Amino acid sequence: MRVTLYTRENCGLCEQAEDALRRARKLIHFETEVVYIEDDPALCSRYQDRVPVIVVGDEEVASAPVEEARLLAVLSSLA
Repeated sequence: MRVTLYTRENCGLCEQAEDALRRARKLIHFETEVVYIEDDPALCSRYQDRVPVIVVGDEEVASAPVEEARLLAVLSSLA
């Protein structure tokens, strides 16, 4: 399973989401891709004020603020 974290620099909520994903990976097997939205104008426009955004496949499963327990439950159900 591939999990994508859309993020931006100097974002405290994004750092918390990345930490939550790190902890979840200890329990559930998945690969994480971190994408900085500032690198792509289309992504910046799409996710501008909503980062962090976590996507599995094509499905958005969480956005700011990410609730770790809910994220773990969703990832477990998709694994």
